[in-house]
This record gives sequence, structure tokens and C-alpha cells, in this order.
Amino acid sequence: MSAAATVVAPPRAVDAVEAGQRVEDLLDRLSATGDQEVCAAAEELVRVLMDFYGAGLARIVGRLGTPADRGTGDGPLAALLDDELVSSLLALHDLHPEDVGTRITRALDSVRDPVEVVGFDEETGILRLRPSAEAGDGGGCGCPSTGAATQRSVEDALACFVPEVEQVVMESVTIDREPPLLQIATRPPAGTAGAGATVAATAP
Repeated sequence: MSAAATVVAPPRAVDAVEAGQRVEDLLDRLSATGDQEVCAAAEELVRVLMDFYGAGLARIVGRLGTPADRGTGDGPLAALLDDELVSSLLALHDLHPEDVGTRITRALDSVRDPVEVVGFDEETGILRLRPSAEAGDGGGCGCPSTGAATQRSVEDALACFVPEVEQVVMESVTIDREPPLLQIATRPPAGTAGAGATVAATAP
């Protein structure tokens, strides 16, 4: 009788945001036990591991990206910057070659619903956005659920590429519309043939 074949499941994709949250949850669980010595040891372990693979990432970035490559956006390092996991690790260790504004643009380009930047406050970490004019009338129904889904996707993308962003504020778009024109027809004088003249007036 042949032995049953062992099916090995493919490795689960690693999500940087989810992994960070799991570490925080585990540290909170240890802290809740009240054992300060164990909690301190766990936090020290996390710091040592971060320093270890952070040093390795620094060497990789140093070998893959020369100053010329960083200036032109070419080279092997540039090909990795679109990867959410790689970008999040580089940003976490302050190794990302792109500035905050470029990374914000990169993150927003990955979101389905187009949005544009109103402003970013580096001190508070608040990023203000609004729906892009490119979305037009087809950029969603304007329902609260649609806006909430857009904000969630934006926050997820920013968490990977720009951890410096602490809060996202979505502003509404104010559309300036021209006042409608009212067509006012004047009655011709008595005994005068022909249609009356039409005068365009602007509504108050």
C-alpha cells in the first residue's frame, strides 16, 4: 500500500500592516500578564530582530542602489519600490530612497478611486485628500459607504508606502456651477408683427 502523498500548502502572503499589528497584539498580551520581566525581554527581542534585519536591508540597498540610480529612478533597486512589502520595510528602517511626497504619490497611484493631495502636515502626520477631478461623475455615487471604502483602500496603501502618515482626512469637493440662464420673452407692441425678442437673464 502506497503512502499518502503529503500536500504542502503554498506559503501565505505576508502583509506588512497585518504583521505589525500581530506583533503589537502579542506584546499587549504579554503585558497583560503582569510579568514585567517577560514583557521587557519580549520587547528587547523585537528590537534586536529589527536591528538585525534592518542592518541587512541597509547593505542590500547600498549594493543595489548607487547615487546615480537613485537620481534617475533606474537600477535594480527601483524595480523593488513598487512592492508594498519591500517599500514598507525600507520606510520602516528609514532606508527608502524616495521622499515622502513621492511615496504618497506612489501609494495613491495604486488606489482604484483617483484622489489628489490637498496637503500633508509632517508634524502631525495628517494627510488631507479629496476626490480627483479626473473621476468625473463616474467616480462613485457619493454615498457614505463608497467614501468609506475609498478611505480604507487609501489608508491601506499609505500604511505600506508611507508610515509617516498618521491620519487621512478626506475632504469633499465643492463644484462651482454657473448660474442658469432664464429665457424671458418680451411681448411685441400691439399691432406689431413678428415674434418678440428674447432676452437672457441670469438667475439670482
